[in-house]
Amino acid sequence: MSNVEQHLARRLIELRRAKNWPLEDLAEKTGISRATLSRIERGDTSPTALVLGKLASAFGVSMAELFGAVSESAERHVSKNAQPVWLDPETGFRRRSLTPAASGYRGTVIEGMLPAGETISYDAPPVPDLEHHLVLLDGKLRCTLGPDVFNLEAGDALRFRLNAPNSYHASGKAPARYLLTVITP
Repeated sequence: MSNVEQHLARRLIELRRAKNWPLEDLAEKTGISRATLSRIERGDTSPTALVLGKLASAFGVSMAELFGAVSESAERHVSKNAQPVWLDPETGFRRRSLTPAASGYRGTVIEGMLPAGETISYDAPPVPDLEHHLVLLDGKLRCTLGPDVFNLEAGDALRFRLNAPNSYHASGKAPARYLLTVITP
């Protein structure tokens, strides 16, 4: 298990205990089986992007906050080695936290890389009205935000407030690589 997965497992336990929820309550709120939640918390399995979306939504935190407690001291310079990378075991989606959540800042920046032909989707936004600014660096990306569909090509940008189910599909022959800035309301 990677350091990011170990940290994520500890973070999920911390969030669940802060809410005073037994695993059964979290399973009921997310629709994820108690057994799967237990395996994730023990670090026996890595959650998929869909599962992470359900967990973030249940806890009412952004993905950036799910991946790490908001740091009390925000480093101005975040070296590449200090940027956590998480890999979705189902799709191969890679998420690198360029600027992790930090006290005094409402925004975070991630780099996403979705392999060609793969899709990641989320049932609901983790926090209502999260502001997103997505810039596609390479490839093609189909973004579905509720009923709206946007087909992006390299260099295109898309900004939106997330308030609906959403999905991202690497629609070209190459991986879709993008930068995403997320700003909490």
